[in-house]
Amino acid sequence: MANFNTHLSVALAASAGAALTAINLHIITVTDAPWMIAFGAIGGMLPDIDSGHSTPIKLFFTVLGLVTLLTVIDIFKNRYSAHWLLLIAAVSYLVVRYVALAMFDRFTSHRGIFHSVLTAVFFCLLMVCIGCYLLRWDNLHSWLSGLFIGFGFIVHLLLDEIYSVDLSNKRMKKSFGTALKLYSYNNMTTTALMLVSTLGLAWITPQPQPIITAWQKQNTPKVSPVKAVKKSVQR
Repeated sequence: MANFNTHLSVALAASAGAALTAINLHIITVTDAPWMIAFGAIGGMLPDIDSGHSTPIKLFFTVLGLVTLLTVIDIFKNRYSAHWLLLIAAVSYLVVRYVALAMFDRFTSHRGIFHSVLTAVFFCLLMVCIGCYLLRWDNLHSWLSGLFIGFGFIVHLLLDEIYSVDLSNKRMKKSFGTALKLYSYNNMTTTALMLVSTLGLAWITPQPQPIITAWQKQNTPKVSPVKAVKKSVQR
């Protein structure tokens, strides 16, 4: 399988290409591109959060702990004094960063449900909901962020499958088929939980109408000014 630096580099390159395509299609602007590339890179690291000693899982739970800390401060800032507020926030960070990470590592296995297309859809929809409901972004940018997360996720899975092919000896490694799959074939419990979570997100996710509209605009035949004048004269 590819290492962290390879996954990050390929995700950045693929996301940059996708962002340039979106710019050429007038779906995003140049100022949006760096954000979309960053989301693609994040998606490219997410599949490895099921590896207990990997860099992505440590970064993921560190960021999640910081988000929890800031959320706790925002919720309880008017209820407790400063020193109690800081203590509660610090405890919440430590619980998420270390306790939640340990539990997550215990109940997950590498290349399990987190190396599946189903989980890619889950993180895509999760990002859409975060962008729309928490960050208050418009639907178009929320969906674009989610799609880039999902795109980077799929790039990671494809890269792992490519590394499962030993071209020099012309053989398939034992890991072939474990990275890119629809769901976890060996653990139907985690598959069921992920499916229920994904369907729940799909229920509350805003409609992708802005993305559909932007795509339809690019596929609508454009009438030249001369033909437009001729049509108006004929009428």
